[in-house]
Order: sequence, then C-alpha cells, then structure tokens
Amino acid sequence: MLEKREDVIDRSIVDALIEGGIDFVCSLPCNMLAGIIETIEQERRITHIPVTREEEGVGIAAGAHLGGKKPALIIQNSGFGNSINALLSLTRLYRMPLLILMSHRGGDRNEQIAAQNPMDEAIIPLLEALKIRYCCISRRAEIGSIREAAVDAMTQSEIRAVLLEGELWDEED
Repeated sequence: MLEKREDVIDRSIVDALIEGGIDFVCSLPCNMLAGIIETIEQERRITHIPVTREEEGVGIAAGAHLGGKKPALIIQNSGFGNSINALLSLTRLYRMPLLILMSHRGGDRNEQIAAQNPMDEAIIPLLEALKIRYCCISRRAEIGSIREAAVDAMTQSEIRAVLLEGELWDEED
C-alpha cells in the first residue's frame, strides 16, 4: 500500500522527536498537526497527553521532566501566548528542558481564519524577546533540525521551539 506524502512527513517528524530523545508529549488540537498527533498516539515509545490549554501542557511537561521523561509540547503558534507565564516562571526559572513543536499559521499561508494573523506577525519577535532559540522548517530536508532542537533542549535544560511551516506538507516530490 502506498503511503500518502503527508503520512511520510508526519512519520519523519515523529521519528525525529524519538531520535532526539523525546518520550513524552502534550498536545493541543491543530488541523495542520493532526497527522503528527495521530502518529504519536500510535507510538508506544512516546507517552501522549492531550491537553486543553497551552499552559496546562507546560505544567504537565514539567512534572513529566521531574519524573524522568523528556517532554515536548505540540501547539499552534496562535496559542503560544497562553503559555508564556508558565514557560518563564516554571520551565525557564527551574531550568527544565522543553521542546515546543508548533504549527506556524496565519499570514500568507492560505489561512482562512483571520484570528491566526496577529500571532503570525508576533511569533518570531516573541520568541526572540523571550530568548527562546527556534528554527523554522518548510522543507523535508530540514526535519532533522527537530532532532537537533530536542537534543539541545534536553542537554542544555532549556526551551527550544520549532515552527513547522505549511509548505512542508505542500512540498513537491
């Protein structure tokens, strides 16, 4: 059976998380990331906890870290603002590692939801103001950066962010 291109990309992203040591993921729903979340739900090497708020995911990830897990948070960039206080007053203050994998939605990305646009414009300046190192992935060849970001987050006990651009799934073979 032939796999769809999207499935291959989603699997590659989950494999990069695993290769980076990630074994615990909190996620919020996102149409763009749905395939990744579905793949994680089927992955026995990762504990997956769906959450209802971004800051809830930060807190649960912190607890998972204290229990010996290597956590990641999967969210939309439009919800990133909800997590800032928890990220700074918990994760950063106590030097807990966390990888944030987020969809980069809004702007010229064929979004039909106007509410996505303000955070599209703000996400990069916010990450820079918060001194959170990040990378943007728009091509399959860049998926290995997820592994690198995860390893950096875990070994340096810092927050790292990876923005997944919609073009990643649109890239031609």
